[in-house]
Amino acid sequence: MEIENIDIQMKPSILFFRIYQWLIAAPILLVLTIITALTTMLGTYLDRDWWAYYPPRLWARCWCVLLGVKVTVTGRENINSSTSYVFVANHQGAFDIFSIYGYLNHDFKWMMRKGLANIPLVGTACLRAGHIMVDTHSAHGLKQTIDNAENQLKNGTSLVVFPEGRRTSTGQMGAFKPGAFKLAEEFSLPVVPITINGSYRVMPRSTFNVTPGTITLTIHSPIEPGENGHDINELSRMSREIISSALL
Repeated sequence: MEIENIDIQMKPSILFFRIYQWLIAAPILLVLTIITALTTMLGTYLDRDWWAYYPPRLWARCWCVLLGVKVTVTGRENINSSTSYVFVANHQGAFDIFSIYGYLNHDFKWMMRKGLANIPLVGTACLRAGHIMVDTHSAHGLKQTIDNAENQLKNGTSLVVFPEGRRTSTGQMGAFKPGAFKLAEEFSLPVVPITINGSYRVMPRSTFNVTPGTITLTIHSPIEPGENGHDINELSRMSREIISSALL
């Protein structure tokens, strides 16, 4: 009986939050998304590095704050702002993007599917910001991806990749694809595993409804290339093992 009373008491608060999410927060965030995309598109003509990173970072934080998502980060001492890395993280939900963009505090580019460039305004802003679009359907497309990455990954600018490729449907971490590790091997960059906890509870792939909560980013120590560079298979295995070790 006591549990039933708790459930009944919680229902109005959930209802009120859904009303707030869709009638207040969603319109504000839509406007902020449009403004951020336009600002990034125009600002990158003046200073590509600054305008490609800071307005989207603020936009991502607004998503978290307005929807009641707190992000905590541990392990920032493991990375150096002047070093370029390949960050690899598990992919629990849509808020992985907002939490990393808003709270990693390290300049980076996303590695994303080429088709995302077709999203109105946002896709163009991503292209202007220099995010790396992946096209693996042909040898030419893969070479273009590598060439684009080579132009971006320098002077502390890093790469963030979700090696699973897409958000989990079950809450469990899926298999890793090799693309991120190939780039790390190609450019002899250290790989930094990031464990994301809490994002699946906040907004799993199965819904557009947000549940306020806490997301934790755990930044692990870099995996440095050896004298002969990285072994791609071993690098993938180690990264997955490290990320898994901190999953709750």
